[in-house]
Amino acid sequence: MAILGVGTDVVDVPSFTEQLELPGSRLREVFTARERRRAAQRAADLEGEADASPRHLAAIWALKEAFIKAWSGALVGVAPPLARDEVSWPDIEVRHDAWGRPSISLRGKVWEWVRNSLGVSSPDDLSLHASASHDGDIACALVVLEK
Repeated sequence: MAILGVGTDVVDVPSFTEQLELPGSRLREVFTARERRRAAQRAADLEGEADASPRHLAAIWALKEAFIKAWSGALVGVAPPLARDEVSWPDIEVRHDAWGRPSISLRGKVWEWVRNSLGVSSPDDLSLHASASHDGDIACALVVLEK
């Protein structure tokens, strides 16, 4: 396999939390029900940390953004296959294994665009390596895209 792209993202958790809590904010719509449950569960596990759920959602958001950057990096010299406002963010789902390690699952419109732009026929043709962390007011993520 060859590395096609690498993406990173850093999120300021207090700013993210403010945006998340704005009345009418569409930011919550970028997360799947599974992602929201995971963040709530992690917050419950860390009882006493009031900002835990938004902090975990910020890390998930950073992973989604890092994926977009890794995919874009794989297409250097080619026009982006879709505009930022066309991204169906729930189609980029961050999942976690039993030990809390993140992975990225693509589906729907995003998978179709990735499949067509990278010339792959199956999700098994791609490897997405994902890592996220948060410390204090910062959440960060790294995604490596291999084919």
